[in-house]
Amino acid sequence: MHNGQLLDIQPVPMPQNIHNMMRRTLSAAEFASFVGVQMFSVTYLSDGLRIKGFLALPPANATGMYPGIIFNRGGTGERGALTAESAFAYAGLYASWGYVTVASNYRGHGGSEGTEEWGGHDVHDAMNCIELLRGLGYVDMNRVGLIGGSRGGMMAYMMLRQTNLFKAAVTIGAPTMLHTTDNHAYIRKTFAKFVPHDIDITDELKKRSVVVWANELCPTTPLLITHGTGDKRVLAEHSLMLALELQKNFHPYRLIMYENADHILAGRRTESNNDIRWWVDTFVRDSTPLPKTGLHGA
Repeated sequence: MHNGQLLDIQPVPMPQNIHNMMRRTLSAAEFASFVGVQMFSVTYLSDGLRIKGFLALPPANATGMYPGIIFNRGGTGERGALTAESAFAYAGLYASWGYVTVASNYRGHGGSEGTEEWGGHDVHDAMNCIELLRGLGYVDMNRVGLIGGSRGGMMAYMMLRQTNLFKAAVTIGAPTMLHTTDNHAYIRKTFAKFVPHDIDITDELKKRSVVVWANELCPTTPLLITHGTGDKRVLAEHSLMLALELQKNFHPYRLIMYENADHILAGRRTESNNDIRWWVDTFVRDSTPLPKTGLHGA
């Protein structure tokens, strides 16, 4: 038994409401690809715990080998756990683009064993999805990307501090400087629920604040940072301040601020999905060389 070992896999039918929603929002060609996605509920091993998640397979292609994506969900508690609906809406969409996509429910919720830690050892549950993908046998491990939203984006940054595997990464409305947030800020109050009273919360916040250690992110993983300027859960300044740190370090990145979009980029989802798809297609699927960084030009 090893981390990432697949313990159980069960097919998951597409909910009718997701089928109807995607039929309205996708083009005919995109929808045809989406309905060809196969979704599975999976159980895999992480630190000795049985962790639940979802595995989405794209419509079959001729080569038999696919690029992969690890999707880190956001949310807190049982309400934040992935369901069939949200798994299809995110992991299923990415699979329809041609990526084998795995999404963890992390420890403590969604049927997973253990206790939720919000950026503690639950990062291991996301990291161990790498071995889950590797064990499938039909994922090209030289072409794997990472997408994370909100809390999942914070965890994505923590993963990029530990590995150079990912060909590209994307974050959506992710907190980057929790250590500077006001005690009454929504995102800080949410995190405080998971810190034991005998532990220094400031130190724990810094461990989860990428602006503190932005220079330690994998320099070969280009990063697309997306944020809505109307986000009331995680202020857009979080992404702006990270971009400034990345600029200092000449890290390959792109920052897109969607004006008046909220925490989940509502109202700009089609546009943002197109931007995300371009990023992963360019750097993950096509393995395009990294853009030139540093000072140059006339």
